[in-house]
Amino acid sequence: MSTTAPLLQVEDLRVEFKTRRGKALVLNGVDFQIRGGETLCVVGESGCGKSMTALALLRLIPSPPGRISGGRVLFQGEDLVQADEARMHKVRGNRISMIFQEPMTSLNPVFKVGDQIGESLRLHAGLDAAAARARTIEMLQQVGIPAPERRVDEYPHQLSGGMRQRVMIAMALACRPDILIADEPTTALDVTVQAQIFDLLRDLQREKGTAILLITHDMGAVAEMADRVMVMYAGRVIEQGTTEQVLSHPGHPYTQGLIDCLPELGSSLQHERAELAEIRGVVPSIWELGSGCAFRERCPHAMARCAEQVPPMFATGEHGALATGDGTHRAACWLHAQDQMVAA
Repeated sequence: MSTTAPLLQVEDLRVEFKTRRGKALVLNGVDFQIRGGETLCVVGESGCGKSMTALALLRLIPSPPGRISGGRVLFQGEDLVQADEARMHKVRGNRISMIFQEPMTSLNPVFKVGDQIGESLRLHAGLDAAAARARTIEMLQQVGIPAPERRVDEYPHQLSGGMRQRVMIAMALACRPDILIADEPTTALDVTVQAQIFDLLRDLQREKGTAILLITHDMGAVAEMADRVMVMYAGRVIEQGTTEQVLSHPGHPYTQGLIDCLPELGSSLQHERAELAEIRGVVPSIWELGSGCAFRERCPHAMARCAEQVPPMFATGEHGALATGDGTHRAACWLHAQDQMVAA
């Protein structure tokens, strides 16, 4: 993991949507950093704001009704929130690429897959048609698509779901971006191809120092790929730390619940039928968040203070304090305020 200055720094990012009921704040004060050559995994249940964060970084929030209502997205010191659309065209797919979650709706059904990959190579890398085609075939081969010389001339509907996903990955990697945002990139792939894709991402990091923002529900992928982990809930970041810190010593009850939901390998080997743990309830609606901690209704450790005030980020550990740096294991939970008082 690199220790250089952040390649991307997100500060107090807020996204709101205008609805019939009023303005809905779907991202509320998101802060994180990512450095070159680093993999940051973003985890959380559906509806927690993971994909919305990724779209906001590339200024792809549908407007109207949505908009970035506050904060900064600093890419090598440049605030992309303030950049005009011409500048964003040069950044998207070139300096920052994204593997979208649903390939069937992300690929254009009326263009051949080779043309769709080659477009970014002609636009950003300045390749002519022949060179772009050759590079496209090479990328299709790298992501494990058989007979790439034939597949390059096929349309999305002629490919399986797994192949379409690999086309999206090839498209995102074609220009060798500085930052790759991968939103559930291996969902439709079998474990063998998933391993190939992860190896390809690691190769890209070694060759170019690419930073990867990996959005996933797969805690196995987190353990395998991540340098650091960011946990989101109800549009907020509620925990950040190294992979070892978060998985071995989770600081937020929600993170602990996500880990407890995983089946234990030992139980499977012994043919035990132990019940899986679960996090009771569901992620609350935006209109039901209230003034306190959004997780309080599902939390086994909830106390009166949790309903009154949103907890700030605390450094975890016996000498917990308000966290200010990105290198600290942090969690937004009032339990760590109690730890701080005990340590004092």
